[in-house]
Formats: sequence, structure tokens, C-alpha cells
Amino acid sequence: MAPTAPTVKLTHGADMPLLGLGTWPMDDTEAERVIAEAIGLGYRLVDTAENYRNERGVGLGLKASGVAREDLFVTSKFNKEWHGVDLAADAAERRLDLLGLDYLDLLLIHWPNPQHGKYTEAWQGLARLLESGRVKAIGTSNFKPAHLDRVIDATGVVPDVNQIQLSPYTTRAEARAYHADKGIVTQSWSPIGGEGGEVRKDPVVTALAEKYGRTPVQIVLRWHLELGLAVAVKSANTERLEQNLDVFGFALEAADVAALTALDRGEGAAADSDKFGH
Repeated sequence: MAPTAPTVKLTHGADMPLLGLGTWPMDDTEAERVIAEAIGLGYRLVDTAENYRNERGVGLGLKASGVAREDLFVTSKFNKEWHGVDLAADAAERRLDLLGLDYLDLLLIHWPNPQHGKYTEAWQGLARLLESGRVKAIGTSNFKPAHLDRVIDATGVVPDVNQIQLSPYTTRAEARAYHADKGIVTQSWSPIGGEGGEVRKDPVVTALAEKYGRTPVQIVLRWHLELGLAVAVKSANTERLEQNLDVFGFALEAADVAALTALDRGEGAAADSDKFGH
């Protein structure tokens, strides 16, 4: 039996795996292959988005895995053209159609796009979807505390998840503290610092990898878990898929967690969601 990640209970009752597979920038063909393989290895959370343009392939991979739908956790996200009360429902139906699913486990507003000025309406639409049962959990991606204040104040509905760019180089302490206070689960995207691999080559990371007899990526993923974060991590390589999931059998000493956190380069190292979005 392949190992699977433990889960965290979300505000609206869903159980979300703490570690799952990110699918950017896979195309449909690669997504179908990798997802079927990853689920066979024990992955149960798969993260996609409208903007990744691979939802059809993701859906085919989910089916090819042979694992029951209720044992999988599928996340998608929608772009700013769907920022509206009714438009959010249309976005959900489009995601479900492409994925070939009857419901989503988690649907996120991908970016707040404050210049567009409609993310509060999008959140109102998500709150309605939650009531309908077509979506089991709702959340945001790349929202700052100020954005979250607005949607919570407008609706009284707290997001289950806020997915943000987060790694030892971008530790997002203010956002994490805000989420913890509100009962929002923080899920890290780009958890090992992106494609360049700078974080995994950092001397602090490589020294800890040697100390624990683990890969640099395993050290960084374990750091996220030690901080109480959920993680979506992308790989298309079988060996790395296995390694990325194999981070629940060891722990980092508190001093080592602190050493990794001390690598933070500040909020400016993360994409600014007041200025960027789609």
C-alpha cells in the first residue's frame, strides 16, 4: 500500500491532504500521465487551475488512476473574467466540465486583481457554491490580509484555504499569522522556490540535507510541514515524486526550522498581488 499524506480539517468540514501534486506547467498529455502515476504512488491531492490549461488532462489522469473519486482531493482556480456572483458559478461549471467531475473539493479565486475590483463579488459567488454542494471547500490564492478582510467583512464567510507563494526565501510571516488567527489553512505554492532551484542549493539547506540524510527538497518540504503549512509541489519525475511524498517519517529540530526561516528575503521577494494577477 502506497503511503499517503495526513490530512487537515478545513473550516467547512473537508479533509485536505497536507501535501499534494501541483501541475503547473504541465500540458494535458503530461498531466494525464503524471497524475495517474502520482496517485499510484500515494498522492491524493491534485492542484490545477484554469490558467494552467491542463484541466482536461488532469481529469483523464484522475480517471486513469483507478482510485475512487471520494478518496481524491481536487483543487482548481479561476481567472478574473469570472469575478462576479453568477460568474463564479459559471467558472465552477467550466472547471467541472473540463475535469469530467461532479464536484470540486476546493475552488479558489486565483488572484485578487484589485484593479479589476470584483473579487468580493467572486467570493460571494463561491459562498453560494459551497451551499450548493458542487464545491466542498472554497478559498483564495495570493490574497493579502487586506484582501481577506474585505471578503470576510462582506460575507461573514472565512476561506478554507489561502494558497500563497511561500518558501524559506519568502516566509510570509504576516500572512501566516493572519491565517492562523482566522482559522484559514495556509497552502504553499512554489514551496521550493521555483524552477531555478536556488533554495535547494542554499548552503543552509544542503548542510541540513547532509545532516538528516535527506534530499534538499525533502528538507524544505519538511520545513513547511513543521510550520503547520500545507504544500502543493510539482514534479514529473518518478523518483522525485516518491521523494516529495516521503517527508512524514522524520522531523527537523527546532533550531534547524529556525535556521531555514531565517533565510527569508522579505515580502518583496514574492509576487505582489496588488500589481500582478490574471
